[in-house]
Amino acid sequence: MISRRTFIQGLAAVAVLFPYTRAFGSVLSERTLSLYNVHADENLDVTYFSDGSYDYEALDKINHLMRCHYADEVKPISIEILDLLCDISGLIHKDRRIEIISGYRSAAYNDYLRSRSGNVARNSYHIQGMAIDFSISGMSKDTLTEIAKSFNAGGVGKYSEFVHIDVGPIRYW
Repeated sequence: MISRRTFIQGLAAVAVLFPYTRAFGSVLSERTLSLYNVHADENLDVTYFSDGSYDYEALDKINHLMRCHYADEVKPISIEILDLLCDISGLIHKDRRIEIISGYRSAAYNDYLRSRSGNVARNSYHIQGMAIDFSISGMSKDTLTEIAKSFNAGGVGKYSEFVHIDVGPIRYW
């Protein structure tokens, strides 16, 4: 049995030896996500990249699943953030369902959340479709956070119920 400390040290070593680049996603022949939107109670198992190209019908399905549930508004989710989520998922176990708490967020919903919490950015990357709040059943938020950080690909925030990732500047909270 591998200890949590050894697992995280191994991840750190991988991060140093093989740093994440935006081209990393292109080396996989197929990119598949298993998603569950906790607010809409919707599931989606989708391959959005195969044979060297993105499937825009599959991306539309992802955009719909990650819509703003508050405004029922659909906007495109950045391919970079989807590739990052897929890479994170791939390090854990491809068959684990990713629970989506927030993908795209309308400006109105973002303002509403800001009025209720000091933890919501005025110009959140969610508004641009460049951020995802998620959890994976059976995975600790600490482990998910360390895995996300190992990619050096944007912002990573750990919250009690989820982990935030975005493809903005590298920063952690």
